[in-house]
Formats: sequence, structure tokens, C-alpha cells
Amino acid sequence: MISVKGPGVKIVAAILAPIALVFGVYSTFFQSAGFVDGTATIVSIEEDPDYIPDPDKANDVQYIVTAKYTVDGKEYTTKLDSYDPSYKVGGKVAIKYDPKNPEKMTSGFTLGIVFMIIGAVMLLGIIFLTVKKKASVKELKETNGDFTFAPSVKGEERALYFLTDLGTVKAGHHLEDKNRKVIYEAKMTKFSPMSAFKFDFIDRENNKTTPHLIGHTEETDWNSLILDNNYTFTFDGKDIWKQLRKLGVTINSRLSGVMPKYTICLNGDELACAESTSQYVHEEDEAEHKVAGKMPVQGFYRVRTREKNLDLLFVILVAMARSGATDERGGSRKMLFNTLKGE
Repeated sequence: MISVKGPGVKIVAAILAPIALVFGVYSTFFQSAGFVDGTATIVSIEEDPDYIPDPDKANDVQYIVTAKYTVDGKEYTTKLDSYDPSYKVGGKVAIKYDPKNPEKMTSGFTLGIVFMIIGAVMLLGIIFLTVKKKASVKELKETNGDFTFAPSVKGEERALYFLTDLGTVKAGHHLEDKNRKVIYEAKMTKFSPMSAFKFDFIDRENNKTTPHLIGHTEETDWNSLILDNNYTFTFDGKDIWKQLRKLGVTINSRLSGVMPKYTICLNGDELACAESTSQYVHEEDEAEHKVAGKMPVQGFYRVRTREKNLDLLFVILVAMARSGATDERGGSRKMLFNTLKGE
């Protein structure tokens, strides 16, 4: 089972677009094949009593139009499948009907045409976004180069605090020191419901800004304790966890009480230790909010590290915060097994 935890409009559109096109083509060109032209007279125009109006729209009304027409001396009365403000009782409307079964008729801007337009627009949108994504990823690769980071350099251990913006569609992240000074952040510069988000990663200690593309978070659910779930997203067009594993990143996680703890390593050497917290990441804030401070919230961590170059560490923390994964494979159950083993 595959689901999308974020706005999965592009996936839904890719499924619905061909369905809408096929239905539109069939109902427009095949369902009414052999129909002949005719003329009907409008006998009534009434408000649809079953239609629920949109409260945000003024005078939101839907009408039922009834018309009559004659074929071979026999009169037929039916509801039209179209409405136009120019319609008036007694007015004439062009129709098409089945000469073998005159009760079957259609008029005006049929539902099939509407579905064809919707399907075509969705397909064009998907093609446009796909081409745009490839161009954006190519541009980023020319700007940033390959997915590499500065060599690991150790210094004095320091306490850092990773926070995630809550309650906003432009959710970003930042890393601050114990004095609440922001030293690294990821600021969303463009939100898109159908394509990757644009971010600026800003290293304030080194006065460096790097653009990145972050895709919507996807979840693969195997519904099994043996086969792990997978939570991931694309980073500059490629799976974030696959890129991090290629660099030699590993994450060993376990539960300490209710708070998950993580040991983040690079090629076997410890890069940092992180602990999930509530949104009150600083110790003094946690003490002030005693109850809420004991509940872990995804995307908030206390971090201890000797690492001077924070680029890679920050990307790893962003991957954990945005996906909810607890290991370098994008999974969630390794932490449970480690806890049971007492690691």
C-alpha cells in the first residue's frame, strides 16, 4: 500500500486524467454515435431543490431545464443536460437524439466535453511539471554540483536545538544554539501542491546559502512487523535516504522512556547524538511546560555534536523531521527492535 502524507495532487491527477479523458471521449463520440440534429422547446426552468449552494458564492443556484421535442409526430419531454443564462421558457434549443430511440437525447455543452477538458488540462499540467522539475534539478546540479559535503571536522562538543515550523504551509526548519541564536536554517521560498518545494539552506556561521528542492513526503506501508514501513521524499530529485546511505550515513535509534534517541554516524564515526523533544526544545522551556514537555513532537530535537561543518548533519535532521523515519533506510521499526534488545 502506498500513500502520500503530504499534498499528493500530482499522483491523484496522474490516475484521474486518463480516466476523465476516456470517459469524455466515449460519452462525446461513441455514446451519441448515430444521433441526428433536432430542435426542442423549453417548457420550464426551475431551481434544483436538491442542490446545496456554496455559502462563499453569491446567488449560487443550479437550474433544471425541461424541454419538449417531436419526432415522427410523437412528442417527448425530458430534462436537458445543459443550462445557459440565455435559456427562456418558450425558447428553442438545438439537440441531438437517437432516431432509433428518440427518448435518448443530448444538448449543448455535454458532460463528456467537460471531462475531456478536465482530463486534458490535468495531463498537460503533469507534463509541464515533469519537464519543469527536470529543468530545476539540472539547474541545481549545475549550481550545487553532486550530492557532496565538506569533510567532517571535529571541535568542541556543543548543544544545539533543531526546531520545525508548525501551523504553516511553508514549514521550514532551523538549528539554534543554547542562546537561541539561529546558526543554520532551511527557508521555503516556494510552495507547490503538485511539485517539489523550493528551499534555501542558509549556513549563518559561514554566511553561505544553497538552494535545494524537497519533494512531498511519501509513505509505503507494508502493514507488517517484519516488513518495515518506509517514509521518504526526494531531495534535489532523488530519494533522500538513498543519497545519505551512499555517503555512509547510518542512524541507530532507540526509545529512552517515551523520547526516541538517535546516534548519527558517518562511515562509522559518530557525527552527532540527537533526542526527540516536544516543541519546547530548550531545557528551561521544557521545565516551564512540565506536561507538554514530556511528549515528543516530530521535527524537534536536542542535538549534541562535535561537528564543525553542519551541512550534512542539518540535511539528516531535515530528513528525519520531514519524513518521520527513524533510521537511514527511511524505516520506523528498527528503533523498536533496538529498544527491545536494550541497545
